[in-house]
Amino acid sequence: MSVFQTLEVSQDILDSARLTLADLKVEMAVYLYAQGRLSIGKARELAGMSLWEFRQLLASRRVSPHYDETDLSEDAATLHEMGRL
Repeated sequence: MSVFQTLEVSQDILDSARLTLADLKVEMAVYLYAQGRLSIGKARELAGMSLWEFRQLLASRRVSPHYDETDLSEDAATLHEMGRL
């Protein structure tokens, strides 16, 4: 069961920031991902973008991907299972 929350942002604030609602969602997604508060999957979902588009956006803003030793180990195990390593 999903529970939806609503965030109200006045048009005046959006106008002052020169943002559309879609732009605000993208800005929030990039910020929260960069802060480590959202995974890339959830951040791209908030931004309303494909994974590829969101990764391109992060790269253009020089936001480093979050990739640690655990991710590397999981990727290596997956490649091994696929017979590619």
